[in-house]
Amino acid sequence: MVRTARRPGSRRLMGGKFHDAPIDEYLPQNGNRGYRVSRYELELGYRVSSNRLTGRASITAVTTAEQPRFAFDIAQSMSVSKVLVNGAKPAKYTHQHGKLVITARQRIPAGGALAVVVQYAGRPEPVRGQWGEVGWEELTEGSLVAGQPNGAASWFPCDDHPSSKASYRIAITTDTPYYALANGTLVAKRTKASQTTWVYEQPEPMASYLATIQIGPYRRYDLVGADSSVPMRAVLPPRLRAAFDHDFGRQPQMMRVFSDLFGPYPFPSYTVVVTDDELEIPIEAQGMSIFGANHCDGRRGAERLVAHELAHQWFGNSLTIRQWRDIWLHEGFACYAEWIWSEAGGGPTADQLARTALQNLSREPQDIIVGDPGPQRMFDDRVYKRGALTLHALRLELGDTAFFELLREWTHRYRHASVSTEEFTDLAGHYSSSPLRTLWDRWLLAEPLPPLPPARAGQKTR
Repeated sequence: MVRTARRPGSRRLMGGKFHDAPIDEYLPQNGNRGYRVSRYELELGYRVSSNRLTGRASITAVTTAEQPRFAFDIAQSMSVSKVLVNGAKPAKYTHQHGKLVITARQRIPAGGALAVVVQYAGRPEPVRGQWGEVGWEELTEGSLVAGQPNGAASWFPCDDHPSSKASYRIAITTDTPYYALANGTLVAKRTKASQTTWVYEQPEPMASYLATIQIGPYRRYDLVGADSSVPMRAVLPPRLRAAFDHDFGRQPQMMRVFSDLFGPYPFPSYTVVVTDDELEIPIEAQGMSIFGANHCDGRRGAERLVAHELAHQWFGNSLTIRQWRDIWLHEGFACYAEWIWSEAGGGPTADQLARTALQNLSREPQDIIVGDPGPQRMFDDRVYKRGALTLHALRLELGDTAFFELLREWTHRYRHASVSTEEFTDLAGHYSSSPLRTLWDRWLLAEPLPPLPPARAGQKTR
């Protein structure tokens, strides 16, 4: 059976009256209507010893409808003390069930400016849900943010949905011995007594779940001798430097391969953070990736994950899905990048890895639809692997030249924008001499695992 997700903005009849459907049925409580955010400016203070966060969020938006109230997502662990709208006197608000609902004192017409300032404080903690705990987390010494899919609200008021992308300025003040990192470029650093303020500017549009703060006993290292035009940096405890240099040493080559095949790297620089703690899985953020100390094993045991997270800078960060049901456009592409890097780096070819993955998946239940897996299964490994297999099947259909031309046009046309499966399949159709509907039906819209076509002779990624 093929499930069809309701399109955003649709309306449904409930109890004899029409009500707005959720912005995203996978996260029905997240996201808000009536405005579009263009910028967040966050002024944060954090005490490591007490896990105490104070914040002032200045949010710039444009209204899309005239309405008496506007809502933002912010967790109940944060206590809101004041709200201002368009510079007026303090506005009325309620803060319940993770929603900050603000009543403007003056009428704001559709297309009007909406400037909201929120002052808040508390002890941040992860948001608990069916995917575990996501958001702000304490480390043994410091903190991190792992925001996917709805953890941004654990530390600042926002429109917490991937289709809502904005620029950011993040200033974080914390205890001077610690290194503090946020998305974007470090534009200022000020130390006063025992506190240091770090100011970062992120001009490229960013979804809220990709915003991050990383604080710890770190030092920054520039990757010297990188054969890439993209500045690459490491932020990690000094004790892990030697292992990092070996385990992550081929990142510049990865950057060159991916830039050739996927198109230019979409951000000014790339940073890898390695925490002093162990992490179960790496964390994706815009312009950076976060790994645990366990990913520095001296044997390059996590190199496929290094490739996976780097690929997310194109697929997930620059190109971000509008709806979570299309998550294969993030994870399937990043998983396929692992196979591409393996081949380019002298390991098994992408075709060999694809056929091994197909064999392994054939032994698992055939009860998932890649193009609409449902909220409970959107992070299922089968979405990752079957998404990657979908791309390999498409590559076998189109041939290498057309396939990688498609990927480069995909990343160029939708650079820093929101995307959908329909947009990708429509674009792919321009690179095929025959209809691709059967391929999409089999790989994205049906539960049974289809076979792969035979490999093309001489197929290579480089």
